[in-house]
Amino acid sequence: MVDETNEVLRKAPLFEALDEEGAAALRASVSEVRLGRGQTLFSEGDEGDRLYVITSGKVKLTRTAVDGRETLLSVLGPSEMFGELSLFDPRPRTASAVAVTDAVLAGLGHDDLRPFIAGQPGVAMQLLKSLANRLRRTNDVMGDLVFTDVPGRVAKQLLDLADRFGKEGEDGLHVHHDLTQEELAQLVGASRETVNKALAEFALRGWLRIEAKAVVLLDVERMRRRAR
Repeated sequence: MVDETNEVLRKAPLFEALDEEGAAALRASVSEVRLGRGQTLFSEGDEGDRLYVITSGKVKLTRTAVDGRETLLSVLGPSEMFGELSLFDPRPRTASAVAVTDAVLAGLGHDDLRPFIAGQPGVAMQLLKSLANRLRRTNDVMGDLVFTDVPGRVAKQLLDLADRFGKEGEDGLHVHHDLTQEELAQLVGASRETVNKALAEFALRGWLRIEAKAVVLLDVERMRRRAR
């Protein structure tokens, strides 16, 4: 289990720039955090003093509007990292982190990490690259909300989830996203009814099969075309 956790950590942006000695030194500062499904790790507005790497399970990042509506920003899985923004900008958390499934995280305190970064410029570059990728992703989402219809956004989100969580099977690409219908709709940025209508249309065309908190992509190429 330790070897498996270390392998997951090695794929995280924070560890990618390190040799084995450096990675081992950084792992010595890691504290394990275990979350049950639905448990909140931190809430929007909390003080941010740690970043996290997911070693197993899934975590969602959300924001809540003034009227109480929740927006699902992203769903993250093993080797993905979050909470690093406050390392460079020590202001309150801009989102809440909630476990979608039972999850295990590796937490790193900013006070432990800052001295390490000072002696390892490559780590700082990897963290900045991670933040740049997140900004690029945010820009893509904003563009999709303006220029892409709901079925196109559904197709694009399913393909993104497939890239990160999909597993090939004899009958298609199995994507266990572990999201409720409401959460999937929040991720797409549309009503649950509209998203369900798009999924039903894709299923009718034979492009996918809908399962409980999962889909099986049967025609990935047609889904890609629809996502465009």
